[in-house]
Amino acid sequence: APVGAPLVEALGDAVLEVSILPSTARCASILGMAREIAAITGRELHPPKYELTAAGPGFKAGIEITRPELNPRFVLGLIRDVRIAPSSYKTQLRLKLAGMRPINNIVDATNYAMLEVGEPLHAFDYDVLAKRANGQPVQIITRVAQPGEKLTTLDGVERTLDENTVLVCDSAGPLSIAGVMGGAESEVSAGTTNILLEGAAWNFINIRKTARTQDLPSEASYRFSRGVHPAMAERGVKRGLELMRLWAGGTVATGLVDAYPLPPSDPRVELTPADVSRWLGIDLSAEVIAGLLRRLEFKVTVKDGNITVVAPDHRLDIGEGVTGKADVIEEIARVYGYDRIPETRMADALPMQIGNPLLEKEERVRDLLVVQGLQEVISYRLTTPEREALRLPAETAPDDRAYLRLVNPISSDKAVLRHSVLAGLLENAVRNARLRERLALFEIGPVFFASESNDLPDELQRLSIVMAGERGLPGWQGADTTPLDFYDLKGVLEALFAALHLPDLHFEPGDAPSFHPGKCARAYSGEKLLGSFGELHPLVRSRYNWPAAYARNPILAADIDLDALLDGMVVLFDTTSVPEFPPVLEDLALVVDEALPAGKVAALIRQTGGRVVADVRLFDIYRDEKLGAGKKSLAYRVTYQAPDKTLSDKDVAGIRARIVRRLEQELGAILRA
Repeated sequence: APVGAPLVEALGDAVLEVSILPSTARCASILGMAREIAAITGRELHPPKYELTAAGPGFKAGIEITRPELNPRFVLGLIRDVRIAPSSYKTQLRLKLAGMRPINNIVDATNYAMLEVGEPLHAFDYDVLAKRANGQPVQIITRVAQPGEKLTTLDGVERTLDENTVLVCDSAGPLSIAGVMGGAESEVSAGTTNILLEGAAWNFINIRKTARTQDLPSEASYRFSRGVHPAMAERGVKRGLELMRLWAGGTVATGLVDAYPLPPSDPRVELTPADVSRWLGIDLSAEVIAGLLRRLEFKVTVKDGNITVVAPDHRLDIGEGVTGKADVIEEIARVYGYDRIPETRMADALPMQIGNPLLEKEERVRDLLVVQGLQEVISYRLTTPEREALRLPAETAPDDRAYLRLVNPISSDKAVLRHSVLAGLLENAVRNARLRERLALFEIGPVFFASESNDLPDELQRLSIVMAGERGLPGWQGADTTPLDFYDLKGVLEALFAALHLPDLHFEPGDAPSFHPGKCARAYSGEKLLGSFGELHPLVRSRYNWPAAYARNPILAADIDLDALLDGMVVLFDTTSVPEFPPVLEDLALVVDEALPAGKVAALIRQTGGRVVADVRLFDIYRDEKLGAGKKSLAYRVTYQAPDKTLSDKDVAGIRARIVRRLEQELGAILRA
């Protein structure tokens, strides 16, 4: 730099680092940013010139596109007799400030054009391609890779390709990974004199998958994976060839070879000022709306108050129909200024409210559990088979099915979709046990299994509960600090099921593998299994690092099929009036076989007494040698209450006699004196 010149001319001006969203990939170039700034400020846009000084003879090259949906356009240009040398200081400085490494004047020209207009380019050594063609015209072919096909890229890594990877090839084989990185064999070297320049358009989803599969991020894949319009291919090639001519000398061949099998249609949107007023709450004339959109290079015509808008080719984010109208109105709001839109009350008709019965039922379950003092937790749905192996299989979950594995897990401990809600809930409980003397937790969520008839997994809803610790927290007036036991959990479930009005609810002894033998039960609604609950199996318990305060206390858990629970839930149910007549209370002590469940005795008492027996409650179990071997005494508090009269002693005695007689005949029960 000459002495005395302003330092800014040698080192460049301030660098602005702009964070853009994936939906604004059109701004990933100087032209894109200038276009946005011109629209916002109302200044004139000065786009780069795409005129090409082509004085050399034409050239022959063929282009074969086998999958137009993956490669809608491919453009080639040729420049002869270039001189490979370092780029100028100013060019190198600009590339460095933009985060790119200068290489030579040819490669720098491709990168410079990409940063300038947004079209990634790739330069081939034309003589290498001509040699590979064995005297025939160069034939460029774009196709998907064959399984196991290999290519050494510019970074010197030999890569194994899959059938989803699109390749740029010639008659001798692959040359580059389309839209991501070129191959090493045909790269520009110090001895290169003739350059074949490629500009193309690629399917953005395919490029995104390829870059992720190969773990090969690049400036080209960054742009192509977000969408570059096919129209930019020709402009990029012209701009790149002109920069090469200016920086490396040489002669540009006349004409381009252009294969364009799948031109996209530019979205067309119809709207009126009334649409803008309704959606934005501002009244703008058709001419004002047209002016705002023209600042963004939309083609706009106004006729009789109707506005026809055609999106420019760089706006791949504009849709058709109603979606396109919303996109265009959003652009109007953006250029007009969000801060200029006034606050107004909603004046439009509200849409008809449609309920979500399944969600409402699920929320009802949550509310009922919270009312009983339980707290909801939410665990990760991603886990590992090893962590879930800490919990033995639950009865309601078909754990024999394979886990659904993530193709690209976010971490090694979140590699599969869970089979159990209880496993994650137990992990949460152990962590919280270090801070609390009492735990009462529940979680509602899905478990995932591979479907035999559908590509999507089966999502089965589960409810899990964990309770442990003291029955009540210590207080200055004293509290019941004895440990929670099986019946505390059973009481929670009974209250939940009763509030959901599940029909024909009953419990039976269970043997689910996650629970302690002899301390486990199953809950049924009719013949439908709702789930299992009880004290945690000692083996399962030992796999978790419970703190010392919980060492001797039982860990209680429940694994409930929420789908079955909600399916049996009764939303509309019969109610009865508050009784007008007084009840009669009586205790019945019965000697029965040790193996006879107390619930079966209570059910028979209710059935025999009919509507007059309002309640049956077990309040005592007594065992003694005097009762006889294998016998026990069950004491029930029976409430008699008629809805239409006051029961007399004679009425109660008759009902009681029928109950005792049936208990003796069907269950072998003996009334204890």
